[in-house]
Amino acid sequence: MKLSWKTLLLLSLPAIVISFFLWQGFLVPTNEQLSGNLARSRMTYGRFLEYLDMNWIKKVDMYDNGHTAIVEAVGPELGNRVQKIRVELPANAPELITRLKKAHVDLDAHPAKNTSAIWNLAGNLLFPLLLVGGLAFLFRKSNSATGGPGQAMSFSKSKALFQMEAKTGVVFNDVAGVDEAKEEFEEVVTFLKKPERFTAVGARIPKGVLLIGPPGTGKTLLAKAIAGEANVPFFSISGSEFVEMFVGVGASRVRDLFKKAKENAPCIVFIDEIDAVGRQRGAGIGGGNDEREQTLNQLLTEMDGFEGNTGVIVIAATNRADILDLALLRPGRFDRQVIVEVPDFKGRLAILRVHARNKKIDTNVSMPIIARRTPGFSGADLANLLNEAAILTARKRKNTIELSEIDASIDRIVAGMEGTPLTDSKSKRLIAYHEVGHGIVGTLLKDHDAVQKVTLIPRGQARGLTWFTPEEDQSLISRSQIISRIMGALGGRAAEEVIFGDTEVTTGASNDLQQVTSMARQMVTRFGMSKIGPLSLENEETNPFLGRSIGSLSEYSDEIAIKIDKQIQLIVKECYVKTVKIIQENRVVIDRLVDLLIEKETIDGQEFRQIINEYTPVPEKG
Repeated sequence: MKLSWKTLLLLSLPAIVISFFLWQGFLVPTNEQLSGNLARSRMTYGRFLEYLDMNWIKKVDMYDNGHTAIVEAVGPELGNRVQKIRVELPANAPELITRLKKAHVDLDAHPAKNTSAIWNLAGNLLFPLLLVGGLAFLFRKSNSATGGPGQAMSFSKSKALFQMEAKTGVVFNDVAGVDEAKEEFEEVVTFLKKPERFTAVGARIPKGVLLIGPPGTGKTLLAKAIAGEANVPFFSISGSEFVEMFVGVGASRVRDLFKKAKENAPCIVFIDEIDAVGRQRGAGIGGGNDEREQTLNQLLTEMDGFEGNTGVIVIAATNRADILDLALLRPGRFDRQVIVEVPDFKGRLAILRVHARNKKIDTNVSMPIIARRTPGFSGADLANLLNEAAILTARKRKNTIELSEIDASIDRIVAGMEGTPLTDSKSKRLIAYHEVGHGIVGTLLKDHDAVQKVTLIPRGQARGLTWFTPEEDQSLISRSQIISRIMGALGGRAAEEVIFGDTEVTTGASNDLQQVTSMARQMVTRFGMSKIGPLSLENEETNPFLGRSIGSLSEYSDEIAIKIDKQIQLIVKECYVKTVKIIQENRVVIDRLVDLLIEKETIDGQEFRQIINEYTPVPEKG
């Protein structure tokens, strides 16, 4: 395992500190340590005087200004061998020198050496020098990583990734489902490669293109495709990288970015998630963010200010265009606003074929069927779908991806992971009636989507599921379709009540009732589909800076509010009465479907409709 130089330096700092204290406490020698190394045994001062009286003392060496002595003694108690013994001498013993002279003892005094001062000085200087040197090295390396060696203020430099020829590995052929946006950007790339074709008729290069759309629809992928197609310098940066805790850093980074871009013009600057820096100025309770607003002001100036940015095309992406500042959206800054929506059937089919290129898919798998089953899926969702199917295929040790793995992946993405099958017979039968209730009501209503399958296999929070597949992508929905969807959602609750009675109704329909209430309320307040009249009483768009509860204040009187509640209750009540009637009239076929569902746990839509058609005609959808 390799460690970076920063890690090694941080790990070495504690070792330096410990070494310093060891140096001070143990490695710097004192006179006492020097004298202690000469003798291993000790003797009391009184015992020393006794040895002196018996003439056993032969030599005395004094250290530490006469406080310590190393004596050489010989005698019977010492085995008649000369031994060196350490003796601590008293501070006031003037008669000792006289007695030593009378005994003819070899006396020598050793003055104190000043080596400890040198060692202390070296130790005190070495540790600070090592610490300061390490910190300076760390700071210098950190600066060089962000803006060049020795640049202490490099945090104000732009962090944009610059590529002369961006090798993203993505071209326009890899982008599908957003044909209108591709045409816009193909024109931009042509403008950069062959500007004379446009300037000959007086056209000027657009200054900015803003990509707007939900998450996962391919905005960043389009930018990568532009970088891969255009042979011009490409700068890419995220909007959040402009704003820092230091005031003025964001504006400085914007200036630095456009300075580099102008030096390499013509070029492309891509700003991802521009809403992080381009929000409306002065919005929100308590004022705005000064640092962010200064950064936005500088961005506005650079895009179309007094000096301009000739030859620099700015491409930005966001999924929150409603919070962007109006000055940023005007012509001259972002001349074009490209909407990247969730793909339709043809778009989903093209996206699936792009992502299926590098996957081993069985020849029996029909891509149109998968595209038909995935309404509302974005490009990222479809890519994830095929990846999940490939993972599931590898888990089952199969060689190719089959339709069963793709179906399971769709179910997992929409409803969650597959749970443990139900074992309780009572709960299983109740859930079966609930799901069959959804399915039979949806099947017998002409304007309802067709049943794709009914299953008792739990997924996520749901104990059972009924899947409906629309015949085509619906951009406009009629009143009869909404009524049919309300009745289909009420089918489970109606089946519980008809089969088991009021006292056995469960909480299983809680999510269904939320959807029913929401659809009925929109019919009354937004679509004008009630007796109140063709009035739009509630606006879907709210002020994002005030919060959901503050920004969604009612714009109608209390009298209208009462009428709205009554109309919602009336719509739901009428739909529920009709739904209960359908359940009661088809009790026989419901019982048969429930028995079959409990046995098989899953019934596909075709078999479901065939069984119902044996008892009552199934209307043609669409």
